[in-house]
Amino acid sequence: MSLKEFSYNGPSHAAAQLRHLTIRQLRSLAALSARGSVTAASSQLGLTQPAVTQQLRQLQDLAGLPLVQRTGDGMLLTEAGKEVLALAERVEAAITDCQGALDLLAGRTGGTVKLGAVSTAKYFVPHAIAAFSKRYPKIEIKLTIGNREEIREAMHGYDLDFAVMGRPPADVTVDVRQLGRNPHIIVARKGHWLEKDSGLNLTDLVHETFLTREPGSGTRTLMEGLFQKSDLEPVIGMEMSSNETIKQAVIAGLGIAFISAHTVAHELTEGRLVVLDVAGLPIVRQWYVIRRSDKVLLPPAQAMFDFLGSEGSNYLPDVPELGGR
Repeated sequence: MSLKEFSYNGPSHAAAQLRHLTIRQLRSLAALSARGSVTAASSQLGLTQPAVTQQLRQLQDLAGLPLVQRTGDGMLLTEAGKEVLALAERVEAAITDCQGALDLLAGRTGGTVKLGAVSTAKYFVPHAIAAFSKRYPKIEIKLTIGNREEIREAMHGYDLDFAVMGRPPADVTVDVRQLGRNPHIIVARKGHWLEKDSGLNLTDLVHETFLTREPGSGTRTLMEGLFQKSDLEPVIGMEMSSNETIKQAVIAGLGIAFISAHTVAHELTEGRLVVLDVAGLPIVRQWYVIRRSDKVLLPPAQAMFDFLGSEGSNYLPDVPELGGR
Protein backbone atom coordinates (compact mmCIF):
# COMPACT_ATOMS: atom_id res chain seq x y z
CA MET A 1 0.00 0.00 0.00
CA SER A 2 1.37 3.41 -0.92
CA LEU A 3 0.67 6.80 0.56
CA LYS A 4 -1.13 7.66 -2.63
CA GLU A 5 -3.85 5.21 -1.72
CA PHE A 6 -4.64 7.39 1.30
CA SER A 7 -4.06 10.72 -0.42
CA TYR A 8 -5.95 13.66 1.06
CA ASN A 9 -7.47 16.34 -1.16
CA GLY A 10 -8.45 18.88 1.48
CA PRO A 11 -11.57 19.51 3.58
CA SER A 12 -15.01 19.01 2.09
CA HIS A 13 -18.60 18.46 3.07
CA ALA A 14 -17.62 14.79 3.54
CA ALA A 15 -16.96 15.36 7.26
CA ALA A 16 -20.69 15.76 7.77
CA GLN A 17 -21.15 12.26 6.37
CA LEU A 18 -19.28 10.55 9.21
CA ARG A 19 -22.62 9.32 10.52
CA HIS A 20 -22.70 6.94 7.55
CA LEU A 21 -19.58 5.04 8.57
CA THR A 22 -19.73 1.28 9.14
CA ILE A 23 -18.48 -1.09 11.82
CA ARG A 24 -16.21 -2.78 9.26
CA GLN A 25 -14.54 0.56 8.50
CA LEU A 26 -13.94 1.27 12.19
CA ARG A 27 -12.56 -2.22 12.76
CA SER A 28 -10.22 -1.81 9.80
CA LEU A 29 -8.81 1.38 11.35
CA ALA A 30 -8.49 -0.27 14.78
CA ALA A 31 -6.67 -3.26 13.27
CA LEU A 32 -4.31 -0.98 11.33
CA SER A 33 -3.54 0.96 14.50
CA ALA A 34 -2.87 -2.24 16.45
CA ARG A 35 -0.81 -4.03 13.80
CA GLY A 36 0.92 -1.17 11.94
CA SER A 37 0.32 -2.31 8.37
CA VAL A 38 -2.53 -3.16 6.03
CA THR A 39 -1.06 -6.64 5.51
CA ALA A 40 -1.14 -7.43 9.22
CA ALA A 41 -4.53 -5.75 9.67
CA SER A 42 -6.05 -7.83 6.87
CA SER A 43 -4.68 -10.99 8.49
CA GLN A 44 -6.23 -10.03 11.84
CA LEU A 45 -9.61 -9.29 10.27
CA GLY A 46 -9.64 -12.24 7.88
CA LEU A 47 -10.07 -9.92 4.90
CA THR A 48 -8.02 -9.30 1.77
CA GLN A 49 -5.61 -6.39 1.64
CA PRO A 50 -7.62 -4.60 -1.08
CA ALA A 51 -10.76 -4.94 1.04
CA VAL A 52 -9.08 -3.36 4.08
CA THR A 53 -7.57 -0.62 1.93
CA GLN A 54 -11.02 0.14 0.52
CA GLN A 55 -12.57 0.32 3.99
CA LEU A 56 -9.87 2.72 5.18
CA ARG A 57 -10.16 4.90 2.10
CA GLN A 58 -13.95 5.11 2.47
CA LEU A 59 -13.63 5.98 6.17
CA GLN A 60 -11.14 8.73 5.41
CA ASP A 61 -13.43 10.13 2.73
CA LEU A 62 -16.28 10.22 5.22
CA ALA A 63 -14.10 11.91 7.86
CA GLY A 64 -12.83 14.50 5.41
CA LEU A 65 -9.42 14.48 7.12
CA PRO A 66 -6.29 12.33 6.76
CA LEU A 67 -6.50 9.47 9.25
CA VAL A 68 -3.30 7.56 8.45
CA GLN A 69 0.30 8.47 7.72
CA ARG A 70 3.33 6.37 6.85
CA THR A 71 6.40 6.61 9.09
CA GLY A 72 9.56 4.65 9.61
CA ASP A 73 7.67 2.65 12.26
CA GLY A 74 4.86 1.72 9.89
CA MET A 75 1.42 3.15 9.27
CA LEU A 76 0.41 5.38 12.19
CA LEU A 77 -2.76 7.31 12.95
CA THR A 78 -2.97 11.08 12.69
CA GLU A 79 -4.66 13.09 15.42
CA ALA A 80 -7.89 12.80 13.43
CA GLY A 81 -7.33 9.08 13.15
CA LYS A 82 -6.93 8.78 16.93
CA GLU A 83 -10.25 10.56 17.40
CA VAL A 84 -11.97 8.10 15.08
CA LEU A 85 -10.21 5.21 16.86
CA ALA A 86 -11.65 6.44 20.18
CA LEU A 87 -15.08 6.33 18.54
CA ALA A 88 -14.38 2.75 17.43
CA GLU A 89 -13.57 1.76 21.03
CA ARG A 90 -16.83 3.30 22.28
CA VAL A 91 -18.82 1.54 19.58
CA GLU A 92 -17.23 -1.83 20.38
CA ALA A 93 -17.98 -1.31 24.08
CA ALA A 94 -21.60 -0.44 23.27
CA ILE A 95 -21.94 -3.58 21.15
CA THR A 96 -20.57 -5.70 23.99
CA ASP A 97 -22.95 -4.06 26.46
CA CYS A 98 -25.88 -4.61 24.12
CA GLN A 99 -24.97 -8.28 23.72
CA GLY A 100 -24.81 -8.62 27.48
CA ALA A 101 -28.24 -7.01 27.87
CA LEU A 102 -29.74 -9.31 25.23
CA ASP A 103 -28.23 -12.34 26.95
CA LEU A 104 -29.77 -11.20 30.22
CA LEU A 105 -33.19 -10.72 28.63
CA ALA A 106 -32.98 -14.10 26.93
CA GLY A 107 -32.05 -15.80 30.20
CA ARG A 108 -28.79 -17.13 28.76
CA THR A 109 -26.69 -15.60 31.53
CA GLY A 110 -26.85 -13.70 34.78
CA GLY A 111 -24.46 -11.18 33.28
CA THR A 112 -20.76 -10.46 33.55
CA VAL A 113 -18.97 -7.78 35.57
CA LYS A 114 -15.44 -6.76 34.55
CA LEU A 115 -13.67 -5.38 37.61
CA GLY A 116 -10.14 -4.00 37.83
CA ALA A 117 -8.14 -3.57 41.03
CA VAL A 118 -4.69 -2.31 41.90
CA SER A 119 -2.51 -5.07 43.32
CA THR A 120 -2.67 -3.79 46.90
CA ALA A 121 -6.47 -4.16 46.80
CA LYS A 122 -6.23 -7.91 46.19
CA TYR A 123 -6.12 -8.40 49.96
CA PHE A 124 -9.79 -7.49 50.31
CA VAL A 125 -11.45 -7.33 46.87
CA PRO A 126 -11.79 -11.16 46.56
CA HIS A 127 -13.66 -11.21 49.90
CA ALA A 128 -16.05 -8.54 48.64
CA ILE A 129 -16.53 -10.50 45.41
CA ALA A 130 -17.33 -13.65 47.40
CA ALA A 131 -19.98 -11.82 49.41
CA PHE A 132 -21.50 -10.29 46.29
CA SER A 133 -21.52 -13.67 44.52
CA LYS A 134 -23.47 -15.24 47.36
CA ARG A 135 -26.13 -12.59 46.85
CA TYR A 136 -26.05 -12.83 43.04
CA PRO A 137 -24.81 -16.34 42.19
CA LYS A 138 -25.59 -16.10 38.46
CA ILE A 139 -23.39 -13.07 37.86
CA GLU A 140 -19.89 -13.84 36.58
CA ILE A 141 -17.06 -11.65 37.90
CA LYS A 142 -13.90 -11.15 35.85
CA LEU A 143 -11.13 -9.60 37.96
CA THR A 144 -8.07 -7.88 36.49
CA ILE A 145 -5.17 -7.07 38.84
CA GLY A 146 -2.42 -4.58 37.97
CA ASN A 147 -0.38 -1.74 39.39
CA ARG A 148 -1.77 1.79 39.44
CA GLU A 149 -0.46 2.72 35.99
CA GLU A 150 -1.83 -0.46 34.43
CA ILE A 151 -5.30 0.06 35.92
CA ARG A 152 -5.23 3.77 35.05
CA GLU A 153 -4.41 2.86 31.46
CA ALA A 154 -7.22 0.30 31.41
CA MET A 155 -9.62 3.02 32.55
CA HIS A 156 -8.76 4.94 29.39
CA GLY A 157 -10.66 2.29 27.46
CA TYR A 158 -14.01 0.68 28.02
CA ASP A 159 -13.04 -2.92 28.79
CA LEU A 160 -13.45 -2.50 32.56
CA ASP A 161 -16.83 -1.69 34.08
CA PHE A 162 -15.09 -0.09 37.06
CA ALA A 163 -11.98 -0.36 39.19
CA VAL A 164 -10.88 -0.31 42.84
CA MET A 165 -7.87 1.93 43.40
CA GLY A 166 -6.54 4.72 45.55
CA ARG A 167 -6.18 8.11 43.91
CA PRO A 168 -8.62 8.48 40.98
CA PRO A 169 -6.93 9.09 37.60
CA ALA A 170 -6.74 12.78 36.75
CA ASP A 171 -6.94 12.33 32.98
CA VAL A 172 -10.27 10.44 32.82
CA THR A 173 -13.67 11.80 33.81
CA VAL A 174 -14.97 9.36 36.41
CA ASP A 175 -17.75 8.72 38.91
CA VAL A 176 -16.36 7.84 42.33
CA ARG A 177 -17.65 6.02 45.41
CA GLN A 178 -15.53 6.12 48.55
CA LEU A 179 -14.85 2.63 49.85
CA GLY A 180 -12.71 3.04 52.98
CA ARG A 181 -9.44 4.09 54.64
CA ASN A 182 -6.07 2.88 53.36
CA PRO A 183 -3.31 3.57 55.95
CA HIS A 184 0.35 3.36 54.87
CA ILE A 185 3.09 2.49 57.35
CA ILE A 186 6.74 1.47 57.57
CA VAL A 187 7.33 -2.11 58.69
CA ALA A 188 10.37 -4.09 59.76
CA ARG A 189 10.96 -7.66 60.81
CA LYS A 190 10.41 -8.70 64.41
CA GLY A 191 13.52 -7.86 66.47
CA HIS A 192 14.65 -4.97 64.24
CA TRP A 193 16.95 -2.63 66.17
CA LEU A 194 14.47 0.27 65.81
CA GLU A 195 11.45 -1.79 66.85
CA LYS A 196 11.11 -0.33 70.35
CA ASP A 197 12.09 3.25 69.49
CA SER A 198 9.29 5.81 69.57
CA GLY A 199 9.02 9.14 67.82
CA LEU A 200 11.38 8.25 64.98
CA ASN A 201 11.92 10.76 62.17
CA LEU A 202 12.62 10.01 58.54
CA THR A 203 16.20 11.15 59.15
CA ASP A 204 16.56 8.15 61.47
CA LEU A 205 15.86 5.89 58.49
CA VAL A 206 18.19 7.34 55.87
CA HIS A 207 20.71 4.54 56.37
CA GLU A 208 18.07 1.79 56.31
CA THR A 209 17.53 -0.22 53.14
CA PHE A 210 14.03 0.10 51.70
CA LEU A 211 12.37 -2.68 49.75
CA THR A 212 9.87 -1.06 47.40
CA ARG A 213 7.27 -1.56 44.73
CA GLU A 214 8.14 -0.79 41.13
CA PRO A 215 7.90 2.76 39.70
CA GLY A 216 4.32 3.42 38.63
CA SER A 217 2.72 1.78 41.65
CA GLY A 218 0.66 3.98 43.96
CA THR A 219 2.63 2.87 47.03
CA ARG A 220 5.97 3.77 45.44
CA THR A 221 4.67 7.19 44.38
CA LEU A 222 3.36 7.89 47.88
CA MET A 223 6.66 6.86 49.49
CA GLU A 224 8.68 9.07 47.16
CA GLY A 225 6.41 12.01 47.96
CA LEU A 226 6.88 11.42 51.69
CA PHE A 227 10.67 11.61 51.46
CA GLN A 228 10.70 14.50 48.99
CA LYS A 229 8.77 16.65 51.48
CA SER A 230 11.68 16.23 53.90
CA ASP A 231 14.35 16.69 51.19
CA LEU A 232 15.56 13.16 51.88
CA GLU A 233 16.26 10.25 49.59
CA PRO A 234 15.72 6.68 50.81
CA VAL A 235 18.24 3.93 50.12
CA ILE A 236 16.51 1.54 47.72
CA GLY A 237 17.63 -2.05 48.05
CA MET A 238 15.33 -3.93 45.70
CA GLU A 239 12.32 -3.10 43.57
CA MET A 240 9.60 -5.74 43.47
CA SER A 241 6.27 -5.94 41.67
CA SER A 242 4.70 -8.10 44.39
CA ASN A 243 3.66 -7.09 47.90
CA GLU A 244 4.00 -10.73 48.92
CA THR A 245 7.66 -10.76 47.88
CA ILE A 246 8.30 -7.51 49.74
CA LYS A 247 6.76 -8.94 52.92
CA GLN A 248 8.86 -12.08 52.77
CA ALA A 249 12.02 -10.07 52.08
CA VAL A 250 11.36 -7.83 55.09
CA ILE A 251 10.71 -10.87 57.29
CA ALA A 252 14.02 -12.30 56.05
CA GLY A 253 15.81 -9.14 57.21
CA LEU A 254 16.73 -7.72 53.80
CA GLY A 255 15.33 -4.29 54.65
CA ILE A 256 12.28 -2.33 55.72
CA ALA A 257 9.27 -1.29 53.65
CA PHE A 258 6.76 1.51 53.24
CA ILE A 259 3.55 -0.35 52.52
CA SER A 260 -0.22 -0.34 52.88
CA ALA A 261 -1.22 -1.70 56.29
CA HIS A 262 -3.88 -3.80 54.56
CA THR A 263 -1.20 -5.89 52.87
CA VAL A 264 0.53 -6.84 56.14
CA ALA A 265 -2.44 -7.21 58.51
CA HIS A 266 -1.87 -10.94 59.07
CA GLU A 267 1.89 -10.60 59.54
CA LEU A 268 1.41 -7.82 62.10
CA THR A 269 -1.17 -9.86 64.02
CA GLU A 270 1.10 -12.91 63.98
CA GLY A 271 4.10 -10.86 65.14
CA ARG A 272 6.30 -11.58 62.13
CA LEU A 273 6.39 -7.88 61.24
CA VAL A 274 6.34 -4.76 63.41
CA VAL A 275 5.31 -1.17 62.70
CA LEU A 276 8.08 1.40 63.16
CA ASP A 277 6.86 4.43 65.10
CA VAL A 278 7.71 7.18 62.60
CA ALA A 279 6.43 10.74 62.99
CA GLY A 280 3.79 11.63 60.42
CA LEU A 281 2.74 8.02 59.88
CA PRO A 282 0.46 6.41 59.07
CA ILE A 283 -0.36 8.31 55.90
CA VAL A 284 -4.05 7.58 55.40
CA ARG A 285 -5.38 7.54 51.89
CA GLN A 286 -8.78 6.33 50.73
CA TRP A 287 -9.91 3.39 48.68
CA TYR A 288 -12.34 4.22 45.89
CA VAL A 289 -14.46 2.33 43.40
CA ILE A 290 -14.29 4.24 40.13
CA ARG A 291 -15.97 4.06 36.74
CA ARG A 292 -15.78 6.17 33.61
CA SER A 293 -18.58 8.73 33.61
CA ASP A 294 -19.48 7.83 30.03
CA LYS A 295 -19.43 4.07 30.68
CA VAL A 296 -22.99 2.73 30.74
CA LEU A 297 -23.27 -0.01 33.37
CA LEU A 298 -25.63 -2.89 32.78
CA PRO A 299 -27.72 -3.95 35.81
CA PRO A 300 -25.21 -6.59 37.07
CA ALA A 301 -22.30 -4.12 36.98
CA GLN A 302 -24.42 -1.36 38.51
CA ALA A 303 -25.45 -3.73 41.30
CA MET A 304 -21.82 -4.53 42.14
CA PHE A 305 -20.74 -0.89 41.84
CA ASP A 306 -23.44 0.05 44.36
CA PHE A 307 -22.54 -2.92 46.58
CA LEU A 308 -18.88 -1.93 46.80
CA GLY A 309 -19.78 1.70 47.41
CA SER A 310 -22.13 0.89 50.29
CA GLU A 311 -20.66 -2.30 51.80
CA GLY A 312 -17.10 -2.62 50.48
CA SER A 313 -15.55 -1.18 53.64
CA ASN A 314 -16.81 -4.23 55.55
CA TYR A 315 -14.19 -6.36 53.79
CA LEU A 316 -11.11 -4.23 54.49
CA PRO A 317 -8.56 -6.15 56.60
CA ASP A 318 -8.43 -5.44 60.31
CA VAL A 319 -5.12 -3.85 61.28
CA PRO A 320 -3.68 -3.06 64.71
CA GLU A 321 -4.27 0.41 66.09
CA LEU A 322 -1.75 2.58 64.29
CA GLY A 323 -2.33 6.04 65.69
CA GLY A 324 -2.62 9.09 63.47
CA ARG A 325 -6.41 8.68 63.33
